[in-house]
Amino acid sequence: MSDDILQHLGPLAALAGVWEGDKGDDVAPSGDRGTKRTAFKERLTFEPVGPVKNHEQELYGLRCSRTVWRLGEDAPFHEDTGYWLWDAAAKQVLRCFVVPRGVAVLAGGTVEPDARAFEISAEAGSDTYGICSNKFLDREFKTVRYELKITVHGQNSFSYREDTQLKIKGQEEIFHHTDANQVTRVSR
Repeated sequence: MSDDILQHLGPLAALAGVWEGDKGDDVAPSGDRGTKRTAFKERLTFEPVGPVKNHEQELYGLRCSRTVWRLGEDAPFHEDTGYWLWDAAAKQVLRCFVVPRGVAVLAGGTVEPDARAFEISAEAGSDTYGICSNKFLDREFKTVRYELKITVHGQNSFSYREDTQLKIKGQEEIFHHTDANQVTRVSR
């Protein structure tokens, strides 16, 4: 892992490496569109990349992949892949990722370079930090907002809480599909 890239990652530097956690809690819509709760384990891999240049904008980041299994099961029930990016000049953290169910998210927020905790978000319909879904999900389980909070607990541990807010067809209230876990570094 390049120390040169790490020094340019701002608040994302602490996330570089491979992480695992087995205390995950997923609250999601059930098959009958009620609520189901699932305990899970996961593996996250963050590989440093950069610099990426958009004319005068310079980004450094982490290529990220995440795989999630229900406890006691061998087949993953969730995967996503994408990038975490740091724009030091604008103090912006960005997370752009795709889920192989037909959802793409670009979330972001203002973060101080030495932050040990931060939040990012995306809104459906936004031209900057937005959400795009396939036609089925847009009609049946429309993601209207995505929020993520990261808290770094030290060199070898961080936790997160995701809130994917869904407008489920036939339901008045927004459904809060949440995921939370605390993970431990497996390797750098």
